[in-house]
Amino acid sequence: MTQRLLNKTRYKLALECPNKLFYTNKEAYANKKSEDSFLESLADGGFQVEELARLEFPDGVLVEGDPGDYDALVAETKKLLKQENVVIFEAAFKFKNLFVRTDILVKKGDKIQLIEVKAKSYNSQDEDMFLTKQGKILGSWKSYLFDVAFQNYVVKNAFLNWTIVPYLMMADKSKTAKIDGLNQLFRISQKADNRTGINCKVNSIADIKQTVLGRINIYDIVKGIFTGEHKYSRDFSFEEGIKAFAETYEKDDYFNEMVSYTACKNCEFKANKIEEDAGLKSGYKECWENQMQWTAEDFDKPTIFELWNFRKGNKLFEEARFFLEDLEKQDLNVKPEWGKISTSERQWVQLEKAVSKDDSIYLLKEELKEEMEKWTFPLNFIDFETSTAALPFTKGRRPYEAVAFQFSHHVVQENGEVTHETEYLNLAQGAFPNYDFVRALKTALTKNEGSIFMFSNHENTILNAIYVQLEYSQEEDKCDLQEFIKTITKYAGKSSEKWNGRRQMLDMLDVVKKYYYNPLTKGSNSIKAVLPAVMKSSKFLQEKYTQKLGDLKLSSKNYKADHVWFQLDKEEFQDPYKTLPALFADWTNEEIENTISGLEKLSDGGAALTAYGKLQYTDMKKAEQKELSNALLKYCELDTLAMVMIYEHFVELVD
Repeated sequence: MTQRLLNKTRYKLALECPNKLFYTNKEAYANKKSEDSFLESLADGGFQVEELARLEFPDGVLVEGDPGDYDALVAETKKLLKQENVVIFEAAFKFKNLFVRTDILVKKGDKIQLIEVKAKSYNSQDEDMFLTKQGKILGSWKSYLFDVAFQNYVVKNAFLNWTIVPYLMMADKSKTAKIDGLNQLFRISQKADNRTGINCKVNSIADIKQTVLGRINIYDIVKGIFTGEHKYSRDFSFEEGIKAFAETYEKDDYFNEMVSYTACKNCEFKANKIEEDAGLKSGYKECWENQMQWTAEDFDKPTIFELWNFRKGNKLFEEARFFLEDLEKQDLNVKPEWGKISTSERQWVQLEKAVSKDDSIYLLKEELKEEMEKWTFPLNFIDFETSTAALPFTKGRRPYEAVAFQFSHHVVQENGEVTHETEYLNLAQGAFPNYDFVRALKTALTKNEGSIFMFSNHENTILNAIYVQLEYSQEEDKCDLQEFIKTITKYAGKSSEKWNGRRQMLDMLDVVKKYYYNPLTKGSNSIKAVLPAVMKSSKFLQEKYTQKLGDLKLSSKNYKADHVWFQLDKEEFQDPYKTLPALFADWTNEEIENTISGLEKLSDGGAALTAYGKLQYTDMKKAEQKELSNALLKYCELDTLAMVMIYEHFVELVD
């Protein structure tokens, strides 16, 4: 039987909520994080940072073996530690019911450097980057610093005579790459001959002239965590917490931590109705049943967790007011704003409709109509897919600079005709696509003078970032590209110039928030929530998009004529994102077994980001590359078509 030891992953989970230790890694319980493609994409970026970090220690030795055979890994580590001086990658340490593997451990006699490598960025020119002005650890750094403190604690107890200095090693945004193609030197391959499955195409830091990583000594902060100067959030001490978490996990007990607003709102162990019908349990429900004696009727009531952009949840929790029906208007401090739905008004509308089970749309019809009359045809709807690579693509670039690799562009004429007008996708390995991306976008959007729409401010932010990149580039047409960017954007605070483009992109998300509330979104304004709500509410869209694509006044670059956007299942319209075709659907089992991407479907931005990363850093066959490329094109096309559908719904409402 595998030993139940508290490792650093479980320790960080327990810091969020100790009850999660009981539910983690149990197939009987729903777990949203196990399906979270954003986490997967972040993890995939980490392998490059880790491999680059190891290059700084050419004599380092990797501890290999079965990840579940703790004793064997510890024994191998101890053999290496008999040397006076040694560098070990993934050294294994066990103390009582605790177990850690350290990214890089540098031993010089009894002096130890414990180096934790993170796929995160910092700027070495910033002072006190981890602490507030009051000397408290910033929330964004807490989990990282307590992670290292936990490792330090285990190693120190395993070897009491050692003097340990902990470090964080991360991408330093003050540094630039000195060669082209840095990000292509560390690749995932089926033929890789090491445990991590990585082929490193460089032998030393000298080969790349300079690393873009840096090390930060965090000894004082870790010491402060040990002494209680820095606490995570609970009353018990750092050491008491470790012992309590470890004992609970070892015995597979339920910790019985009191429910809280922050932990419960974001709990990954919630099961939706489909998951429950499939037999999965909900850890979230079990906590509330155990501690608050909630019944099935209570779980059906709308709670304060659902309230959009709500910042008084902790206060209401302390008052044991969990349900929306418990709130009054003064709790939201409702303040109307002329000509729009204010934030507090939107919250109150959501509350009233949820409590009364009213699914009707709340609309400022005249205000929306007035807004739409300002728009100029033909209307242009655009969506970008972007990445922030840990290691730069080209010489002179910094870590985590924005990379724009794809866009989709739909056009709507005044007569209602819809055209998937343009698309762009650059998957060339090691290419820095941003300037070609803007050239293609310029060609697409200068064919007409119509209004341009995005959903949220992402596209404006990315184009501002590219504007700054162009400033330092040698592109012959950089001035023309910058002028184009200024035409369709507004200044976002990174450039020395300020502007408001004469044709700046309009934010459909802003339009939704100002004039429209659909209770079926349950307060979310994400396009992934708005589209399904719109399609269930709109007779026009239902009549139109239940037809085959070939029968519509609508063109597509990636879908066949027999494709149907609104599909019925048990008399329910299915979310178009959920009906996107599976990858490798026409492949044989043998062909699928030989794939390396590990992806099955692209239905969200995280999956698209993951697919791009896989295509950049994985040595896959051309057929698999083509399959992922086609899936990216289909996904991005749906993003701009979703915007068109929302627009068509607005037309239906104001006519």
